[in-house]
Amino acid sequence: MTAAPPPPPRTLITVAPTGAESSKSDVPALPTTLAELVETAERCESAGAAMIHVHIRDDEHQPTLDLGRLTDTVAALRERTSLVVQLSTGGSVHDPLEHRLRVLEAGPDSCSLTMGTVNFGDEVFLNPWPFVVDLYEASRTAEVVPEFELFDLGHVAALHRLLDANGLPYGGRVHCDLVMGVPGGMPGTAAALVAAVHALPEQTTSWSATGIGRTTLPVALAALSAGGHLRVGMEDTVTYARGRPVAHNVELVDRVATLAEVAQRPAMTPADARDLLQVRAA
Repeated sequence: MTAAPPPPPRTLITVAPTGAESSKSDVPALPTTLAELVETAERCESAGAAMIHVHIRDDEHQPTLDLGRLTDTVAALRERTSLVVQLSTGGSVHDPLEHRLRVLEAGPDSCSLTMGTVNFGDEVFLNPWPFVVDLYEASRTAEVVPEFELFDLGHVAALHRLLDANGLPYGGRVHCDLVMGVPGGMPGTAAALVAAVHALPEQTTSWSATGIGRTTLPVALAALSAGGHLRVGMEDTVTYARGRPVAHNVELVDRVATLAEVAQRPAMTPADARDLLQVRAA
C-alpha cells in the first residue's frame, strides 16, 4: 500500500486586537475593556487564531501597563480560551523602559521583544541595546517565549548579534514577526519581505509577518507564499476595505484563515502553536 501523504503544514494566525495607537472615540469597535477583549479572543479563536498579542487599556480607554490589570487579563484569557497569550512589552511609545520590563511579571506565555529603536510615524519607539538584552535575559528567567519584532533590516542584524552573544531563548525556538508598513520602518512589500526572510539568522525556527494599514493584504499574501505565518488585527489596521471600517477583529482573522485554506496551509490550533513555540504549560 502507498503511504498516506503527510498532513499539510499549518499556519499560525496571531490576532492583535487593540494596540496602543487608535483611540476608542475614533474607533468604537476597538476592544478596550477586559470583557470586550475576552469576547474578541473567544470569537477569534473559533475563527482560526491560535495566539493573541495583547495591549490593555485603563478605565478611560488609554494605554496602560498596570501590572494588576495585565495579570487579570492573562488569567481571564486563560480561563475562557486556549490561546497562547502574548503580552506586548512595547506598550505605547511613551512608556518607561522599567515599566515595560515588569510586563513579564504578569506571567504570559510569550512576549514581544523589539530588536531596536525605530521611527514610528511622528514618534520614536525606543529600544536601546542594553534594554533589549535585559528584556531578553528577563524573559529567559521568567520562562516566557519571546517573539522578536523586526521593523527593518537593522533589527534583523541585531537579532544575529543577540543570539550569537546570548544563546537561544527559553524554549529553544526562535520565532520572529516582521512588522511591515510602519512609517519609519521597512515597507509592506513582497520584495522587502523576501529580503528580510533571507537575512534571518539560521537559528530561526518560524516567522510571521504583519502588514500595517493598507499593506495588510499584500503582506499576508506574500507571507503565505513564502512559507510564513500571519498576524492581523485592529492594532494593525482598522479598515477592512476601501471605505469600510473593520467591525470586529474576527473579520480579519476569518479572511486570513480563508487565505490559509486556499494556500493549503490551514490554521493551526492553539495546541499546534504551543508545540511550534515551545511555550511552557499554562
